[in-house]
Amino acid sequence: MALAKIRFFSKALGMCVTCNAILPQYKDPSKARRVPVLWLLHGAYGNYSDWVRRTNIERYVSPYGLAVIMPSAHNSSYTDMAHGMNFYTYIAEELPAVLPGMLNLSTRREDNFIAGLSMGGAGSMMIGLSKPEQYAAIGCLSAGAVNTLGSLHEGRNFELTFGKGERKGTYQDPFGNAEKILKNHLPCPRIFHACGDVDFLVKNAHETRDFFTALPGNPFDYTYVEDPGAHSWDFWDAHIRQFIEFLNLPRTTEELF
Repeated sequence: MALAKIRFFSKALGMCVTCNAILPQYKDPSKARRVPVLWLLHGAYGNYSDWVRRTNIERYVSPYGLAVIMPSAHNSSYTDMAHGMNFYTYIAEELPAVLPGMLNLSTRREDNFIAGLSMGGAGSMMIGLSKPEQYAAIGCLSAGAVNTLGSLHEGRNFELTFGKGERKGTYQDPFGNAEKILKNHLPCPRIFHACGDVDFLVKNAHETRDFFTALPGNPFDYTYVEDPGAHSWDFWDAHIRQFIEFLNLPRTTEELF
């Protein structure tokens, strides 16, 4: 596998941006193919380097030839901020349009997955449920679909991100979007959700768990895991591996470095 740092100009943000990318490196380049991709989101106060520096993500995806794209979204909660930049547009629309051509990524829904931790866990739920035609699976670690606790959701930071507008019925309404998916018979992303039993966001996780487990027939193939643990990299390293196993990807038959 190769680790690349991608720098390019984002029209959505109006500035140069940086992403980390883990990419399959073929021993025989003639066998290279469009590869499946995991869009992996960081938490609050983090950036594009967090997952590479603090977990074994490259080792976990290597047997499957799974690419991983890790962008930065600052403390935006992955939204088009009321008073800030358009990070939802950047993550959910611009990156999937721009990077496949650069990096030989598959654009098929069944090959695209989104996951994250904390702020990124809620972001993955928000983005994945607002664009169900784009992602086959969602991974939410140490978060709820909506996080109502923590410093990012208090006072000035909240108003900078969300303003005072109504979120119900918008892309920022994951529960409403889940109901819309079912009502309109749209494809349901599979959902893997994990939180530590002493995590400060476990109450938000329980609200999300209760919503999805109440849906008749489990249409999102929703799986909830609550293991001993806190809001920590030990927990996220273990459970991103569980999410990758949850995807049920075939092991690659091509020889990779």
